Amino acid sequence: MRVLLTGAAGFIGSHVADLLATRGHEVVAVDALLPEAHDGELPEWSRRHAPVIGDVRDPDLLDRLLYGVDAVCHQAAMVGHGLDPADAPAYASHNDLGTAVLLAAMHRAGVTRLVLASSMVVYGEGRYSCAGHGVVRPAPRRSADLAAGRYDPTCPHCGGTLAPELVPEDAPLEPRSTYAATKLAQEHLAGAWARQTGGGVWALRYHNVYGPRMPRDTPYAGVASIFRSALAGGRPPRVLEDGRQRRDFVHVTDVARANLCALDTPPPADLVPVNVCSGEPRTVGDLAATLAATMGGPAPEVVGGARSADVRHVVADPRRAAELLGYSARVGFAEGVAAFATDPLREPAAVAV
Repeated sequence: MRVLLTGAAGFIGSHVADLLATRGHEVVAVDALLPEAHDGELPEWSRRHAPVIGDVRDPDLLDRLLYGVDAVCHQAAMVGHGLDPADAPAYASHNDLGTAVLLAAMHRAGVTRLVLASSMVVYGEGRYSCAGHGVVRPAPRRSADLAAGRYDPTCPHCGGTLAPELVPEDAPLEPRSTYAATKLAQEHLAGAWARQTGGGVWALRYHNVYGPRMPRDTPYAGVASIFRSALAGGRPPRVLEDGRQRRDFVHVTDVARANLCALDTPPPADLVPVNVCSGEPRTVGDLAATLAATMGGPAPEVVGGARSADVRHVVADPRRAAELLGYSARVGFAEGVAAFATDPLREPAAVAV
């Protein structure tokens, strides 16, 4: 299969490129080398794929790259919560305009298969149940509660304690950050394209991805990279809230394999969202403590507080990925975090933004 891979030099994209090439697929690689994630040079591990340095917002470039392509794997995106609302135009331009330009070019080229890198951030808060009211949708957490150390959302009907549950793909979608809003918009754009063209889209909702080649020392990096950078500098990892917020940490090699499964599985003529996760829920405090113990560093500091876009618990239901794609994670938490302690990371961006 000839696959156009956008974001091919990125953290996840580079692993997808490696796996596709290893399995005998022809990779047409492209990456804009955005300074938010790159230091201005092509990473050594991506050079074997000879990626074109270019922007998915360039329709003429896409028309050339899509010649003879069977499917598109769209990883290119500006990632992270964002620093402040001033980032919004850049997120919308790279993530949403870029996706729209790509979809239009695919239509011109007659390419009807898309694997879209989406994200668990489209869910906002995860899924919760109340003993008296069943599954409920909690309201956004209040600043006064966070300041007082009350981090768990409560039932909107009785104010009682909620139990977090696995989040299925049909859960309500409520993005809480600019990045999250643009990822959901990508799904809507791709879904409209599928219905208009008869194409098919697997929207892979990545949960908290970690592993080798993560960017380090940047506000756009994931929490695993931030914790490791602190420990490498002899500092304790700083854990927000009480450290008990639950996530699903999935290794990047498993995420790459999920992309391969999606490319190998013809999608229906529509968009189908699929959680890509480990199926092994852990707390952020678990991650910090395990990484600190592995690296022989200082114990984590639980510092309270919360970022405005943060949610309390988001833990994925892995069943649809297993049923539709034959995907399940292979790298366990302990094994993956132990390896991550010494994994090569991407150098920080040359320009802070």
